Amino acid sequence: MRRRLRIGPLLVCLMALLLGGCELLPDEPFARQDHNESVKPVSSGCKAVLPNFNDVPCLLSDWIAFGLASQRGDHEWRNDMLTRLQAETAERRLARAIVLTWGSENEWDHASELYKADLHAAPVELQPLLRYWLNELEGRRAMSGRLASSQQEIATLEEENAALDEKLEALTDIERNINLRQQIDEEETRQ
Repeated sequence: MRRRLRIGPLLVCLMALLLGGCELLPDEPFARQDHNESVKPVSSGCKAVLPNFNDVPCLLSDWIAFGLASQRGDHEWRNDMLTRLQAETAERRLARAIVLTWGSENEWDHASELYKADLHAAPVELQPLLRYWLNELEGRRAMSGRLASSQQEIATLEEENAALDEKLEALTDIERNINLRQQIDEEETRQ
C-alpha cells in the first residue's frame, strides 16, 4: 500500500507564515530562559542627592546620576557639594573625588589621590565604574601634562627663533656693510 503525502496543509501553513511575516516567529527562538540571570529593573526610588554604599538596589544608578550631575554642575554646585561632603568616610571621599574630577585642573591631583586611596573600600559592584572614572581622569591629566610640555617647547622654540632672527639681522647688517665698503673701494679705484 502506497502512502500519499499530503502537501495541501503544509502548503497552507507555509503561505500563512509568508503572509504573516516575521511577526509570527518568536523574537529569540533559541534563547535560554534563565530567570536567575534576568536583569532586574532599578528601583524607581533611586534619587539620592548624595550617593552612598548602603542602598544596594540603587548603588550604581545613584553613583552614575551623581557623576553626571558633577559633570554638568557649575562652580557653585561643586562648591556646595564639596561643603556637604566634608565627612571623612570612604564613600564621602569618593564622592568628593567625583566632584573634583570635573573641577579645575588644579583639583585633578587631589581627585586622583582620593580615588586611589578609597577605591578598594567601595562595594565590588561599584569599583569598575570608579576605576573607569579614575582612568578617564588620569587620561585627562596626562593630556594636560603633554599640552603643558608642548606649550613650554613652543615657547622655547619661539625664543630661540627670535634670537636667531636677531643674529640673522646682525649678519645681514654686517654683509651690507661689507658690500658697501667693496662698492666704495671699487669706486675709488676707478677714479
